Amino acid sequence: MINQTTITEFLLLGFSDVRELQILHFITFLFIYLVTLTGNILLIVTVAQHPKLYSPMYFFLVNLSFLDVNYISTIVPKSIFDSLLNNRQISFSECIIQAFWVLTFASTEIFILTVMAYDRYVAICHPLQYRLIMNWNACFQMAAASWVCSSINGLVHTANAWGLHFCSSNVLGNFFCDIPQLLALSCTDTTRNQGLLLAVGVFVGSFCFFFVFISYAYIFSAVFKIQSTEARYKVFSTCIPHLTVFSLFISTASFSYLRPKAWSSLPMDMIAVILYTILPPLMNPIIYSLRNKEIKKCLMKMLKR
Repeated sequence: MINQTTITEFLLLGFSDVRELQILHFITFLFIYLVTLTGNILLIVTVAQHPKLYSPMYFFLVNLSFLDVNYISTIVPKSIFDSLLNNRQISFSECIIQAFWVLTFASTEIFILTVMAYDRYVAICHPLQYRLIMNWNACFQMAAASWVCSSINGLVHTANAWGLHFCSSNVLGNFFCDIPQLLALSCTDTTRNQGLLLAVGVFVGSFCFFFVFISYAYIFSAVFKIQSTEARYKVFSTCIPHLTVFSLFISTASFSYLRPKAWSSLPMDMIAVILYTILPPLMNPIIYSLRNKEIKKCLMKMLKR
């Protein structure tokens, strides 16, 4: 029998071994990271500084921005320093912790985007009851449930991954640690882990997708009954960006977590990962601030002051 050594350290997948391209990766990701932090923190501060923005819609936008700041900070800073220092090593414990936060924040992103769709449904289809249905207690409960359920989801999967053994390759097929890559490397039987990941992913993804789909079916049905072109445009300008972000996020995340191994290829995997980890935190503040007159007005006042 061949002696096998238990692996306690992994090598993350780099974008390139060429030094010039590593520096380019460092500059590009640093720029994206700084823009993302600036946009999301500005949105949070703008809402916090203006009491007239204290409404359920902006409450969930603040939650989303706070989430995105933490989400991208879990992934990008290490990738930046790895490229700068040409060091792709990560210990097993660090890898598990990063995988936990990535899964937790990804799950929370789906839940928050789903709750935002429900908020828009109530505002458009039941405007007279909006304050009654979307009261502050309900908003806090929905936000708290999103965070708690996502944390439990991340804890369950990473706890199961903690007991895995790794004894062959230690090169992860990604530039950060994630559960699917850990399961692919393990020399332990991961049937139970993969089954649990698939079951939870299908359940959560299907529930959120159909909930958002039904919400927007009612929204668009109500919008087409509106006679005013200006009012119809206002509704579409609010809903279409949110629907686009949700569709992009859930499709690419589902592909990364639930795809069969036969569909796996390095370029496709990298594109999917970037689309659900890097792009949403970058685009969310741009979409929800530049297309929102109230936020733009309050932001300009705050910057002038």
